[in-house]
Amino acid sequence: MVYYIRNLKINWGEQLAANQNGTKIKRTFMKDEAYQTLRRWIIAGELAPGTKLRDQDLSVTLGISRTPIREALLMLENDGLVETKANRWTLVSSIDLNKAEETYAIVSTLECLAMELAFTSFSDNDIRELENLNENLNVSMQNGDRKSALEIDYAFHGTIIRMSRNEELQKLLVSLKLKIRRIESHYFSQKEFLQPSYAEHNQIINSIRNKDLQKAKESLKANWKNTLDRLREKQI
Repeated sequence: MVYYIRNLKINWGEQLAANQNGTKIKRTFMKDEAYQTLRRWIIAGELAPGTKLRDQDLSVTLGISRTPIREALLMLENDGLVETKANRWTLVSSIDLNKAEETYAIVSTLECLAMELAFTSFSDNDIRELENLNENLNVSMQNGDRKSALEIDYAFHGTIIRMSRNEELQKLLVSLKLKIRRIESHYFSQKEFLQPSYAEHNQIINSIRNKDLQKAKESLKANWKNTLDRLREKQI
């Protein structure tokens, strides 16, 4: 079913009222701010797959001209979050797990490389940080706090990536993870995925503690693979 942005304006009365009361996007960096706002709405599911995006309606909603809106939509298309038919329509793209598998495979491989680079640098404090993050993830998912769970999971994996001390690797992974963030957001809304994710993170932590690099890489790769497998079983 296709939803039009004008309908969202009705549903988001409070949001739009806030915009009209002085919180419209600043004129500087309008393209980037429009991009960030629309990306956030898409990832959070506030703009559902199939939603038709009209630059004229978005221009009114965000309080900026249509040119930066069009530029932001092009950036979102590059992220795989919208699909555009020239001079006809722009839609929020559907979630395609088969296509996402290509990105997941690259992310998994690069994170394993980060693990290799970081492995000899993990201290007891770093391991405790991973343990604390995993416990916080457990609490967030039990409370049904999808946004918090997503951010904590990113922080967990981000700790490993940061420990690699490879800036180019970090940049690559940040860019790639933008493409799968919406899928990850959906994943962490499923309460039945709590215990498997928590257990897999513990396997990663234990492998680091036991100084078993091969096991750590296998556990990390399995964590990424199992995410897609569970979503396929769920038939999102």
